[in-house]
Amino acid sequence: MNQPLFDYAERPSFDGATFDYTQDFERLTKSLDRVAHLMRDGQARTLSQIAQAVGSSEAGVSARLRDLRKPRFAQDYQLAAVHSERLDGGLWLYSIDPA
Repeated sequence: MNQPLFDYAERPSFDGATFDYTQDFERLTKSLDRVAHLMRDGQARTLSQIAQAVGSSEAGVSARLRDLRKPRFAQDYQLAAVHSERLDGGLWLYSIDPA
């Protein structure tokens, strides 16, 4: 895995009613790192392709892509935008533009 772009202790945290820092922070942060590092190349991928590449579930990848749309995480990873494109049959492609 690539090195994080910054120290985990210095990053903004996740949020939400079910988020428990002691149980979730490290796991979600590592997952976010893997998704962001993979997707920074700008290549379009399906959730399935991303999930297989980073060793996560499609639901987890979808959640991390939503996180990367949030300004606090996009700024951390130096991302300009997260794109999604719907293909025929309901399949979606995702790509990320680095800043």
